[in-house]
Amino acid sequence: MYPNEDLKHSPPADAATQDGESRPTVTVCDSHCHFFSQQFFQLLAEETSSTSHGGVKEITRRLGWESPGPPKELAIRWIDELDRNRVERAALIASTPGDEESVAIALAEYPHRFVGFFMVNPLQEKAQERVSRAISELGLKCVCLFPAMHNYRMRDSRVIKLLETSASLKAAVFVHCGFLSVGVRKKLHLPSNFPMHLSNPLDLHQVVSMFPSLPIIIPHFGAGFFREVLMLADACDNVYLDTSSSNNWIRYHPSLTLRDVFRQTLQVLGPERLLFGTDSSFFPRGWQRPIWETQATILQDLSLEKSDREQIFHGNFERLFPLP
Repeated sequence: MYPNEDLKHSPPADAATQDGESRPTVTVCDSHCHFFSQQFFQLLAEETSSTSHGGVKEITRRLGWESPGPPKELAIRWIDELDRNRVERAALIASTPGDEESVAIALAEYPHRFVGFFMVNPLQEKAQERVSRAISELGLKCVCLFPAMHNYRMRDSRVIKLLETSASLKAAVFVHCGFLSVGVRKKLHLPSNFPMHLSNPLDLHQVVSMFPSLPIIIPHFGAGFFREVLMLADACDNVYLDTSSSNNWIRYHPSLTLRDVFRQTLQVLGPERLLFGTDSSFFPRGWQRPIWETQATILQDLSLEKSDREQIFHGNFERLFPLP
């Protein structure tokens, strides 16, 4: 959910070049892709009063994006994109509460290529029932929480119950911390007044400690709370960080570079709890190859062993979300 920027880079050494485009030659699993379905755009249309002017088609026209079509069609588009870029598997995130059915349709079509993630607002009625059904019946594997977006603290009793459910069903939990900027809302001039005081990774410490076997994934290296997320992950070995997006939160940290971020994270956590991700979302932009190119180059520059790079690019993902 963090806006990607154009990244300037040199292709990594382990890239195949065809038609001027570099592609991964090692196995890659992407832990962070948004499944922007028809329902996602329909809700945006309702917020912008576009339902009387074409709904989804009007919203995507205003954005300059392609209409997603039914979930099966969008799933095929994602498979074509993954194949073209030699990406083995990808997490698809249902990016609005209540849209888990869309991802479940894609997952049913391609269970060996997709892992289902879904956004939940724990404050909504029947949130616990929805989580149980999404995991037990629909086959999704990760609950996505956005405390600042939905205005709650992780210590809320309803959140703790949701974590209990997730742990009992052997799912993972994704928690967005730090600065939150939703690019699509900016483009449509919709408000994004998310209270950042609810985004500190340290607020998770007490709760995360209660569920030591529950994998907790925090995207974007904490999106500005870099020091805090390293402290949390150092204290709780069930915390994983994903590397997704352009990570331009770095501008809040004078003199810090993305290379520094990787180096410090590896010093504190090692490679075993880093998950590669891009934060890819809409078409025609598709899968964000520049994110992979930049990060692959950084890891090579840091002289990371190939086995360690393989853990980051696919091994850790496959350990958390083994093939069905």
